[in-house]
Amino acid sequence: MQWVQDPAQSNVDNLNNVRHEASSHFRNKKKEYLKVKIDELETNSKTKNIRDLCRSIIDFEKGYQPRTKIVQDENGVLVTDCHNILARWSHHFSQLLNVHGVNDIRQTEIHAAEHLLPEPSAFDVEMAIEKLKRHESPGIDQIRAELIKAGGRTISSKIHKLNNSIWNKEKLP
Repeated sequence: MQWVQDPAQSNVDNLNNVRHEASSHFRNKKKEYLKVKIDELETNSKTKNIRDLCRSIIDFEKGYQPRTKIVQDENGVLVTDCHNILARWSHHFSQLLNVHGVNDIRQTEIHAAEHLLPEPSAFDVEMAIEKLKRHESPGIDQIRAELIKAGGRTISSKIHKLNNSIWNKEKLP
């Protein structure tokens, strides 16, 4: 600020020295940042940690991006302390999510949905079995689609009874 008020040669020299020191300081910080990122990339590459390697490459390509951590409280005052920010978010979401009467609404929605969807018919089960693709890997039950399709109406009716039992009791037998 002295240079603006008094543009003497000594003030200009001081300003240039400060600029030079700041430039070298930030250049050194950037070198340190790049060295850390390159070491991180090498470590992830050697340990075959592909997910972190890709994330590091993406972050490396973006370069350094400063982030601000500022939140407004209820009164509009800016909060920068991490503990106060966490307290603000905690208070905000407790007000947002602690709504009374939500459980009653959800229960009525569930009961209304029960009446909207009828239980699957035998025809629906047969159509679902028909749509099964052959030569696909079996599911967790290790039953192949070819086996179910080869079972005909006998398997279809058993699956229909099992499905309706699950549908009505809302739990697996």
